[in-house]
Amino acid sequence: MKNIVLVCAAGMSTSLLVTKMRKAAEARGEECDIEAYSIAEVSNLIDDADVVLLGPQVRYQKKTVDELAAGKIPVDVIDMAAYGTMNGEKVLGQALDLIENYQK
Repeated sequence: MKNIVLVCAAGMSTSLLVTKMRKAAEARGEECDIEAYSIAEVSNLIDDADVVLLGPQVRYQKKTVDELAAGKIPVDVIDMAAYGTMNGEKVLGQALDLIENYQK
């Protein structure tokens, strides 16, 4: 089970994206726990995450989240076009690629 954490300003704007990512994961046969949180919650959940993806609107927080992750997991900003179109398949692919390549 892969634990994918999406982060945005209040944890609300990514909820539709989470739904679309869950559907994409199901279609791929991937077991994923995908949740969205506010940037304020990251420090409480980062230890259980396999990857953290930041919404484009909080990309300025990447350095802070990188420091919280302390090199244990990948942290990246969601592709702006994929976020804007709520492309769950593409964002899921981004998350899974980061997890796979980080573990090598």
